[in-house]
Amino acid sequence: MNFVKRAGMSLGARKSKTAALLAIFIVICTLLLGGFLLQAAAARQEADAQRTTGVDVTVKQKGLTSALADRLGTSDIVNRYTPLLPVRAAGHVFTPLASHASKPDGEARDKDQGPLAVNGVRDSGMLLPFSYGSTKIMAGRGITPEDTDQRVALIEQRLADENNLEVGATVQVRSGDGKRTAPLTIVGVFKDPTHDPTGWTPPHELPGNTLYVPMGTAQELGTGSATVSEAVYRIGSPDQAEQLHAAAERLLGAVSFDFRVNDKAYNDQIRPIQQVGTFAGLTVWVIALGGALILGLIVTLQIRERRAELGVLLAMGEKKWKLIGQHAVEVAAAALPAAALAALAGQLVGQPVGDALLGRQDDTPTSAAPAPHGEIAPLTVRVEPATVVDVAGIGLGISLVSTVVPGIGILRLHPRSLLIDIE
Repeated sequence: MNFVKRAGMSLGARKSKTAALLAIFIVICTLLLGGFLLQAAAARQEADAQRTTGVDVTVKQKGLTSALADRLGTSDIVNRYTPLLPVRAAGHVFTPLASHASKPDGEARDKDQGPLAVNGVRDSGMLLPFSYGSTKIMAGRGITPEDTDQRVALIEQRLADENNLEVGATVQVRSGDGKRTAPLTIVGVFKDPTHDPTGWTPPHELPGNTLYVPMGTAQELGTGSATVSEAVYRIGSPDQAEQLHAAAERLLGAVSFDFRVNDKAYNDQIRPIQQVGTFAGLTVWVIALGGALILGLIVTLQIRERRAELGVLLAMGEKKWKLIGQHAVEVAAAALPAAALAALAGQLVGQPVGDALLGRQDDTPTSAAPAPHGEIAPLTVRVEPATVVDVAGIGLGISLVSTVVPGIGILRLHPRSLLIDIE
């Protein structure tokens, strides 16, 4: 009789033991699937976090230009970046803020300067005060790379309140030398937490007189050479900081430059995700080895219980490898339906388990208040067909190992000794 057909008849005749074997396999496959799902979900969330959280690197150098900052920003490892180009300007038709304290005698007067601190940026969300949430956008939005050719501005709330300005209004800003005037449409109003100084302070140093505009507008309003004070780059991980430093060194030359890496948000958000992924990977290996060991012991006991059956089959001339194959088929027959049932269980409980391990970010950012640095998308656990195939493959592998290793003992059996033992 074909050993596969004989395995099917054996499973039907031993229903209670078949059900127990199936239950054991369901537990093993469910745990395996859970490990794979958490591993895949953690990998997806880590990739998303590297894009949104990442590591901020600040580069400063005397004489750093916008063109050089842009060239470094084209590196493959840079996800987002922004230069910061500070210039001075004056208000036209609207009134900048002034210090309430009296100006000391003998205070020098700025020449060809203005009371407004205008900062040219490519992406205001990359600036550390906005990125980490200490400075918040109260209305509208920030400056984005899409604003490159636009005349728009992000202004401080105190300046907006003083002049009754709101999102959508237009202000006239004049260059420090008074030769050029640019109409700017207000796209956002932000709040700087810095309090106004109690003593006299030059107008351009008052936090309320700060504006953010696209780089082109700042260059237009500037009166001298367009020198970038710093450039902030977001990369995926701390490991890439060395690559960016090497690229900056090639671009900026041997002249020393300041290169600061801020990976606090990365460590706070991504390290726990990586730990969950590592834990999930170890879980898969432990379950696979433990499952093979448990099933191996069960098959060993079954072989001892079925010595009479084995003796009769050997006496009838059945080959020993077919006896091992019969046991392998019996165990494997429980692995495949167990994988299907585990997939169903994964659909039902996978997301709650993932939420418990990694947590969900319930605060959804709005257009008026961009998400602070480090806020990442919630974990999504999905049962993919490829994952179920992997679980089924490991289940079949466990069934093979758990039967072949104990089955080595069958190779040493002799029909005469078995029949004598039975008598």
